[in-house]
Amino acid sequence: MTLSPDEGEDQVPVSIRLGTVVPPEDPEDWSRPLTWVAAIGMLAGPLAAVAWLQVARPTGSGSLLPGAVTIAVALVAGAVLTGGTQIRRGWAFAGTLGAGLFGALLTVLAGTVMAGERQLGVASPTLALSFVAAAAGAAGALTAALTTFGLANAARGWLRWLPSGTLGIAAAVIVARVLESG
Repeated sequence: MTLSPDEGEDQVPVSIRLGTVVPPEDPEDWSRPLTWVAAIGMLAGPLAAVAWLQVARPTGSGSLLPGAVTIAVALVAGAVLTGGTQIRRGWAFAGTLGAGLFGALLTVLAGTVMAGERQLGVASPTLALSFVAAAAGAAGALTAALTTFGLANAARGWLRWLPSGTLGIAAAVIVARVLESG
């Protein structure tokens, strides 16, 4: 890309003019409290899954609902917590949904790793629990993200988190019940 002298070098980013990549002026600082809140929010569901699977590993498909609901609620609460750290509507939506999907993926991975039993043709109860919890948590996170998007400019703090979390948790419980019964 060449510019004529009348266009000026001010229109070309410094990194291109210098031929190297210049680091951002404000890199992510892990000493900020909101960074830790967002990180803990993304990991709330997977940590709940690991704890549940350590304490009360499912033995059959009939005992999935309590664990699935507990893990899905943690997943949604963490997603709402992560999205609540954002100020703008789009970022709040993306933060909530992204944290929920990331937590759901890690929840399924935790269930896969912690499933001591391997079965062909049918999923183990541990994997089934993690899948039901992840699907319900992702549905709840989507509901919470849509609510957060609608409330981002209208409310701050817990006035935005409480309705988003309540609706997201309700959606997660409904989806967990439907998936567990089917």
